[in-house]
Amino acid sequence: MQSYFWVKTFHLVFVVAWMAAVFYLPRILVNIAEAAGQPAVVERLQLMGKRLYRFGHVMFGIAFILGLVLWLGYKVLPEFPTMVAPGAAGWLHAKLGLVVLLLVYFTFTGRWLKGTIKGKALPSSGALRWFNELPLVLFIAIVYLVLAKPF
Repeated sequence: MQSYFWVKTFHLVFVVAWMAAVFYLPRILVNIAEAAGQPAVVERLQLMGKRLYRFGHVMFGIAFILGLVLWLGYKVLPEFPTMVAPGAAGWLHAKLGLVVLLLVYFTFTGRWLKGTIKGKALPSSGALRWFNELPLVLFIAIVYLVLAKPF
């Protein structure tokens, strides 16, 4: 049982680290859009964005592996509890669907970043600010599903 809590602890830590990248990468895009005409600033922001995007992928990968252990570890590790009762996995499927949407969002922002490096234009900073709010809504829904397990 102790191993379950360690795996869960590290899963949460890596999820938080990934979410930091998910929240901050669009903010870097806003700054790039607003720094047009300042090549040194844009170049520095692009470098920061590339490093953050890479960091986010690593954090997601580790969180994903630990999540799989939480979900299926009871089949491999003796006395490792399952977090899903038989027949009550609806909340988990909904959560995983929202996580996939967050991953698509993160990938989309990364493609925008890569586009700026190739010289492509970004949407307006106002549009990017609105786009920046989407992951918060998804994250709130994910946290609710995990805590309440409503179905």
